Formats: sequence, structure tokens, C-alpha cells
Amino acid sequence: MNRVKEYRKQRSFTQIELAKKVGVARQTINLIENDKYNPSLSLCIALAKELRTDLNQLFWEENHSEE
Repeated sequence: MNRVKEYRKQRSFTQIELAKKVGVARQTINLIENDKYNPSLSLCIALAKELRTDLNQLFWEENHSEE
């Protein structure tokens, strides 16, 4: 499970705003947030940049705050 939605909300972006910033359709952001679409590496990097985090935090590291 990725953390795109969590970071998007922290930055107060709507799906449409984030989609425009990274050059994709809103539906693509929705699919990514729901783990129904695997974004390309270049899109992952663009998302991490806009959400001011890194790829590990956004896609790979587990959320340890729930433990």
C-alpha cells in the first residue's frame, strides 16, 4: 500500500491539483491511491517531488506509526 493519499492530504492538494502538477489525469491519481495502477518510475519521482517526500516514504516503507 502506498502513501500518496496521505501525503497529498498533508499538502492540501485535491486529486485534480496533484494530477495537474505531475501531468496526468485525476483518475490516474485515484488509481494510484487505491493501488490499482503501478506508476512509472518517472511518475513516482514527480509525485515524490510534488509531495515533498522521497520514494521510500511514498511507496516502499511501511507506516510504523500504527504499530
